[in-house]
Amino acid sequence: MGVEIEVPSHFLCPISMQLMRDPVTISTGITYDRVSIERWLFTCLSRICPMTKQPLYDTDLTPNHTLRRLIQSWCIMNSHHGFDRIPTPKKPVDKSQILKLLQDAKKHPQNQIKCLRRMRSIAQSSDRNKTCMEDSGAVEFLTTVVLNEDGSDACNEALIVLHHLKFTDLQMRKLVKDNELGFVDALLRVMRCGSIQSRSHAIMLIRSLLEVADPVHMAAIKPDLFQETVRVLKDGISPQTTKASLELVVDILRWGRNRIKAAESGMVSVLVELLIDTCDRRGCELMLVALEQICRCAEGRAKLVEHAAGLATVSKKILRVSHMASDKAVRIVCLVCRFSASCRVVQEMVEVGVVSKLCLMIQVDCSERTKERVKQILGLHSRVWKGASCIPAHLLSSYPSLQDIKDH
Repeated sequence: MGVEIEVPSHFLCPISMQLMRDPVTISTGITYDRVSIERWLFTCLSRICPMTKQPLYDTDLTPNHTLRRLIQSWCIMNSHHGFDRIPTPKKPVDKSQILKLLQDAKKHPQNQIKCLRRMRSIAQSSDRNKTCMEDSGAVEFLTTVVLNEDGSDACNEALIVLHHLKFTDLQMRKLVKDNELGFVDALLRVMRCGSIQSRSHAIMLIRSLLEVADPVHMAAIKPDLFQETVRVLKDGISPQTTKASLELVVDILRWGRNRIKAAESGMVSVLVELLIDTCDRRGCELMLVALEQICRCAEGRAKLVEHAAGLATVSKKILRVSHMASDKAVRIVCLVCRFSASCRVVQEMVEVGVVSKLCLMIQVDCSERTKERVKQILGLHSRVWKGASCIPAHLLSSYPSLQDIKDH
């Protein structure tokens, strides 16, 4: 008859306010549902009891069997009201089980794949299990597999497990320190000949490693990294992989001769082709940031102006994506105009609509710095552009700073 049954308050998890399926008690004596408190401890990385606000000096979770049985009995009694019996939860993985798996994989190489697949299942099941694996030395073992098993099934499985684990900055720095950039080299080999999935995981791991690497390591990056990243971008493995690849490129371009390495790898052409097709705001911004960095070197600017659609594609993103994208696109045009503006390039800017877009920029709402840069660009080549129909007379009279274009 639509009668509502109120769930006893002590059956509800204090975090989710839902009926607990696997109640566990922490060191402060408060009971929570395992899923909720594990997320609090291992995903949010909080070491304070949510209810009492007391600090937690350990993360041990003690199953509250008595409360679980009471909840199960209550659900059975109220099954006619839609409450299903809660199944008995599986015993969580502990450190000893992880250590046994690692020992088995080391002593019996023929069992390595089986052990790695079991580790993948464990890592995917809960955040607590990931932390338990990290504390058991799994990261070091998995790193060794990647270093020694190039392109093998074992290497691919190890990469999948590493992808699911959550490294701290300290662990990442240790990986870089222990192996210099040897682990990055191993990941590059995976990117060269691994499966689509392993290539995706490899580039995401490289990005995480280089985020904590020293400037010396960043400047010493081999050209192979740019070449393999270009291949990943061309293949379009997944939006997530493309985004990680672009973020990686942006992170490393400013170090050493990396801009030149990127230009020589074919990166400019790939970024232009991606810009033509993408409508994703963040993707466009990352591509333009990367292009602006590469165009700070002569090799990068040469590659951009050589591309039949380079300047046109960059200018078309002005005023169409975001203020940031417009600013970066204008910076790219400015770099070309100041340092690589041959007669052909300057004339092409009129033909493909770059000058028209710059004139429009002065008349719309954008940052003063960007607007001043646009005026500088228009003034740089006023002798060539003075007769261009794309520069309207009213614009010259409204903005005296552009009068030089007419006077010249």
